[in-house]
Amino acid sequence: MSKNLILPPTGWNLNRRSALGLMGGAALGAALPVRVIGQTDGGEDMIVSHGYSFYGDLKYPADYKHWDYVNPNAPKGGQITLSERGTFDGFNRWASKGNPEGNAGVVAEAMFAEMPWSGASTADTIGEQYCLIAREVEYPKTKTYCVFHMRDDVVFSDGRPLRAQDAAFTHNLFLEQGIRSYARAVSKRITGVEVIDDLTLRYTFADEISRRSLISQVGGTPIFSEEWFAETGERLDKPSVASPLASGPYVVGDYEINRYVVYERNPNYWGWDHPANIGRHNFDRVRFEYFADATAEFEGFKAGIYNFRAEGSTKRWATGYDFPAVEEGHVIKEEIPDGTAPNISGMIFNTLSKPLDNRNVRHALQLAMNFEWIRESLQFGLTTQTTSFVQYQEWEAKGVPQGKELELLQRLGDVVPAEMLTEEAVMPHTSNPANANDRRNKRRALRILEAEGWVVNDEGKLADADGNLMSLTMLSISSFDDTRLAMIDRYVNTLQDWGVDITIDKVDSAQGQQRFLDKDYDMINTRILTFASAGTGLRQLFGSETAEVSSYNPSALRSPMVDAIIDAALATTTREDEIVALKALDRALRYERVIAPGGHVPAYWVAYYDTFGRPETLPPFALGVLDFWWFDEAKYEALKEQGVLK
Repeated sequence: MSKNLILPPTGWNLNRRSALGLMGGAALGAALPVRVIGQTDGGEDMIVSHGYSFYGDLKYPADYKHWDYVNPNAPKGGQITLSERGTFDGFNRWASKGNPEGNAGVVAEAMFAEMPWSGASTADTIGEQYCLIAREVEYPKTKTYCVFHMRDDVVFSDGRPLRAQDAAFTHNLFLEQGIRSYARAVSKRITGVEVIDDLTLRYTFADEISRRSLISQVGGTPIFSEEWFAETGERLDKPSVASPLASGPYVVGDYEINRYVVYERNPNYWGWDHPANIGRHNFDRVRFEYFADATAEFEGFKAGIYNFRAEGSTKRWATGYDFPAVEEGHVIKEEIPDGTAPNISGMIFNTLSKPLDNRNVRHALQLAMNFEWIRESLQFGLTTQTTSFVQYQEWEAKGVPQGKELELLQRLGDVVPAEMLTEEAVMPHTSNPANANDRRNKRRALRILEAEGWVVNDEGKLADADGNLMSLTMLSISSFDDTRLAMIDRYVNTLQDWGVDITIDKVDSAQGQQRFLDKDYDMINTRILTFASAGTGLRQLFGSETAEVSSYNPSALRSPMVDAIIDAALATTTREDEIVALKALDRALRYERVIAPGGHVPAYWVAYYDTFGRPETLPPFALGVLDFWWFDEAKYEALKEQGVLK
């Protein structure tokens, strides 16, 4: 388990590394310059490089052999089996409908290399991309366009060559049939894609927009086979059991809908010897077993049905690992440090719903979250209060705005409330751990609600001046674990005690996935992604333009202040100014009160049968179990001999 204690209910498996990849941003390490090869007709410098970062510096040189954190001699083979909870109905990971298998994106690759199981690039840098399908990327210093020069040995998993025409086709496919928020945002930023020849592709970007993330975005777009879509008649916007034909290191192998899926190493994979792949993709097979609920899932681990588990329950971590395989040392229970910020998780308010569009109402409803009681009564004292969207990072807002941050907020004018300039950054309230329904916070909340026109009537219900009740629904998923369900119940019970007419609508994971995408809820217990740099993906996370359709923005936040800060962040030209803007963004998001935050654990909690190896030193930004761990045949045979594994 990572710092993000509360996970999305079903295939919305976006993690912190996904967020960093979504942003596309600044290099944070030792810097190597890219090379200038000439000038445009207008005298502008042209850059060609084996990779890309916005500031032009890369950690790894053009002749790098492998990532620093991998074992280049890691053995290949074996199987790792993990668990998933809920159901799935197919393998089109990019459809806006249905409930696709959450890991199905692993089949695809892009111009730039990624960590295919987590969606970002390298695990020891932020905002750096390195060429994979592309051999080099070329662009003018102003980043008004870019050209990818592609390798000539890349093939799809059926052996057919991958060409620039396939990349152009896929780009247009995402615009025509992709998720609405993505298509809307990209179509305004990328004005054209041109196939120059079979191995050369040019993207042109809109004028008068931020250059942030544009090259990263087109370089990170998965590439599918144009011929396959023509032959099969498949559509990107329709659920399907067919996996789009792509070029990645794994393909869909055996599966049974709602029970399991096996991803197998691609027998036609072109890229095993690429330096970005050395020491990676080490398992022959990656299997996911599906379970209906958390209890069955954990019992499956104890029985050896799957052999690696990322723990998400404080109760199980504290009390559940006392079975013989752990006590005898056959199962390793381990807490591994995590160097990234936690995604902020908790009870999220859908601002499309009235009265949750009122910030003061949201403030009042935040006060029903008694984190201290939850931590002590449900989480065994193991969690830490989440206080920021970027906790533990240099760009976390603290205290009263000062210096360049204050100057930035002042420059933005009236969209910034006056109190934000003089008050400390919003922090979670404190509560009485001995009383689940903190009376002090109740009195405070009812005063705020009364000021907004909501008073408790003779029947003990909160109502407005016209007698309309404050009626809300909390969306819950039947596959949530017991602790998470208990947290939801406790929060809802507190609101009911206050007079809110609130009910819990518990649905299965397939319904939950669709209702999440449609924003068909008043409140939901899930997470909002963190951020580490100023990329155009911030608009998908927090911007007004795509708020109603963006699956990255579960609160549907529409804030002129947040929009203005995002614009200012995108306009920065130095990392120092970027950090200032990100700090202001954290402050503004906390001011908007779109979430009643819960807690997190600042580490990965994992348990696994002792059949794996991993690098001695893990990188700061990823656990990487599916990326650069490996199967240890000798350990596996030893457990078989002892009867631990069948």
